[in-house]
Amino acid sequence: MDEDRFNMSVRKFLKVVGVTSQREIEKAVHDAIQAGRLRGDERLKAKVTLTIETIGLTHVVEDDIELG
Repeated sequence: MDEDRFNMSVRKFLKVVGVTSQREIEKAVHDAIQAGRLRGDERLKAKVTLTIETIGLTHVVEDDIELG
């Protein structure tokens, strides 16, 4: 295995996940505020599940996102 190539590929994947996830969260929160479903001072429970079926990996991250 080429460790450098592997490391770069993982970092690229995580960057895409991070950037696209942030955009989606921001859009959904703004839409919910506009629609009156959120006030803008809530704490939102968030959960992400990373899976790589080929190697049997399932990794769950849970945390709160504070709006105000």
